Amino acid sequence: MKKIFKLSAVLILTGFVFTTSAQENETTFSLGVTSDQFFGVAPSVAMEYKLSEKVGASVYGIFWGAGTAGAWGNWTEFGGGVNLYLAEGITLNPNIGFTFGNLLSKGAADGQAGGIAGDGIVPNLFFNVDIPNFESAIYAGYYAPLRDQAPEGGSALAYLHYWVSAGYKVSDAFSFGAHYEHLKRTKDDIGGKLDYFQWLGPYVQFNAGKFGSFVRLSAGPEVKNGLQAKDSFYKLSTGFSF
Repeated sequence: MKKIFKLSAVLILTGFVFTTSAQENETTFSLGVTSDQFFGVAPSVAMEYKLSEKVGASVYGIFWGAGTAGAWGNWTEFGGGVNLYLAEGITLNPNIGFTFGNLLSKGAADGQAGGIAGDGIVPNLFFNVDIPNFESAIYAGYYAPLRDQAPEGGSALAYLHYWVSAGYKVSDAFSFGAHYEHLKRTKDDIGGKLDYFQWLGPYVQFNAGKFGSFVRLSAGPEVKNGLQAKDSFYKLSTGFSF
C-alpha cells in the first residue's frame, strides 16, 4: 500500500511540474499503433510540453493490454521524462515508466483480473536522428518488478527490450532501412533467463506531411528464439502527431 501512495505522489508531482513549467509553450500530441507476433496490437500515446528550444517534458502511455498482454492483468505502461534537443534533427529522450498489471510482480500468475498498480518500473530511453537523407532510432528499456507478489512456486520477472533501426530517406514520402530487435527475460527464479525473440530485417516506410503521419512495415528472419522457433518476425507500425 505504501508503494502505491509513493507512486501516486510521484505521478501527481510530475504532472504538476509539467503543467506549471509548460504554460504558454508548444505542446505536441502523438498517437501510434504497433502490431507484431509477440505483443499483438499495442496502441500508444505521447505528449511533449516544449519548455525551451533545447528541452521538452514528455509523457507517454502504452496500452499493452489491447493485445497479448491482456492476459497479464491488462498490462499498461505510463511514464514521463525529458526530451533533449542535442542538435538539428537529433534528440535524446530518457524516461521513467511504471507498469500496471501482474507480469513483473506476479509472473502473470492470476490472469487478466489479477493486475495491481505499481507492478513494475521501466527506465528507458529513445535516441532519434531525423536529418536530410538519413533516419535512425534506438530504444532500450529495462522492465523490473516494483513489487514482489509472486505466488509460492512462482517468481517475479524482469526483461530487457531494445531495438535499433537506421535507414535512407529517399524523399519526404518514402524511406527504407534495417531493423534489429531483441526481447530477453533477465530474471526468473524458476525458469531462468530466456530470449523471447531476436530478429533482423529490412523496413519500408511511407510518410504523409499532414500530421506527421506514417506507415512502416518491418520483417525479417529470427536470429534467436528460446520460446518457439519461427521462420520470421514482422511488425507493422503507424502513427501521427499534432
